[in-house]
Amino acid sequence: MKILLLNGPNLNMTGRREPLIYGTETFEKILDGLIPQFPELTVVYRQSNLEGELITWIQEAESEKFQGIIVNPGALAHYSLALSDALMCTTLPKLEVHLSNIHGREDFRRISVTAGACHGIISGLGKESYRLALEWMKRHGARPTGFQTGS
Repeated sequence: MKILLLNGPNLNMTGRREPLIYGTETFEKILDGLIPQFPELTVVYRQSNLEGELITWIQEAESEKFQGIIVNPGALAHYSLALSDALMCTTLPKLEVHLSNIHGREDFRRISVTAGACHGIISGLGKESYRLALEWMKRHGARPTGFQTGS
């Protein structure tokens, strides 16, 4: 199963940015620890600080034969209707993840406009959020259960 893992703005600074919130490991180190746990998955990782680039990758995911998308939109989760629309345009299984608990932070971070375009959201468990998302994709990605996007 081929999974597209997308990280949005400032997640390239993981490990250096606010370590009490986001941890001290770089995302590359986190990924290096996760990938071997899922040999049955082909995980393609992309990060961009540009909203349009993330949207293009989502739009191209089906034609690139991805079978699921895991996205951490970063701050775009709280205001990007364009990113939400792109997620709604694909029929692929989608999960939103966050390293921090967005519901326990500033008021503006408690609302995710992109989460409604995904089958689920995992938030606040640090790097474990990504592991759980990969586990869900492995078990349910080809036949997502629960909330159906666009309803």
